[in-house]
Amino acid sequence: MSQVRIYRPAKNAMQSGRGNSRQWIVEFEPQDRKEPDPLMGWNGSRDTLAQVKLRFDSKDEAVAYAEREGLTYSLVDELPAKAVKPKSYADNFRFDRVG
Repeated sequence: MSQVRIYRPAKNAMQSGRGNSRQWIVEFEPQDRKEPDPLMGWNGSRDTLAQVKLRFDSKDEAVAYAEREGLTYSLVDELPAKAVKPKSYADNFRFDRVG
């Protein structure tokens, strides 16, 4: 029986948008350790499930998938999302702006 982790990824620090942070990800835990390849020196493993990341629109769908497939899962809940106040570039030049 495989172990999976269900989580929502954090917002990318290099971008101001929230792309790819609203979906839930089901990721398989590694079953085999990584070893350096003797010829090239690259790290690799025989575990192909470690490469699989499944995306779901809701937490319930991800949990239902894990239960349907008979996978043991650990659910990583994150802190509540911050409320984003919409801003406009024109607000920088308002007359009533302080500072």
